[in-house]
Amino acid sequence: LIAAGLLSLLGLGCCWLRPALQERSGGGSANCTVLAVRQLGERFACTFSCGAACRGTARYPCLQVLVRTSRSSAPALLHEDERQLRTNPKCSYIPPCARDDQENSENVTCKQKYWKEKVGSQPFTCYFNQHLRPDDVMLKRTHDETVLLHCFLWPLVTFLVGVLIVVLTICAKSLAVRAEAIKKKKH
Repeated sequence: LIAAGLLSLLGLGCCWLRPALQERSGGGSANCTVLAVRQLGERFACTFSCGAACRGTARYPCLQVLVRTSRSSAPALLHEDERQLRTNPKCSYIPPCARDDQENSENVTCKQKYWKEKVGSQPFTCYFNQHLRPDDVMLKRTHDETVLLHCFLWPLVTFLVGVLIVVLTICAKSLAVRAEAIKKKKH
């Protein structure tokens, strides 16, 4: 358990903690306001699945939400999160891929109305990283405080349980030796 705790701490530190800290070191949160919401003429392919043997590709229009942050006057492109940014850095929204292109277009249009009518010019919290992507902001972070907590908590608990087992084993052995010595003194 001690080795498993140390190895998992090392593994999670390299795989989760380091990227999370890099993301947090160059960025922060800001207040964003919507400048423009538009659909580009460009359409992108997505893959849908409708069962084990049913797969295909469909297309969706590209929706861009341009925002202004409280940290910069330059417009920035809004993304849902880092995963969506990596999947399609040109668009702000990727709809759940449906078989029908029309349904994908309706999904994007619905999201466009949401950003224009519901959010409008109301400020909201967004996240940025000036070092990695200065022209993009995210609506939510993939690596938040809970990820950092879990990267430390569970390997540390595993390590401490291993140490506790070793200490209890040593104590039990010590007590057994003492009990044997007391038993020999009585006889």
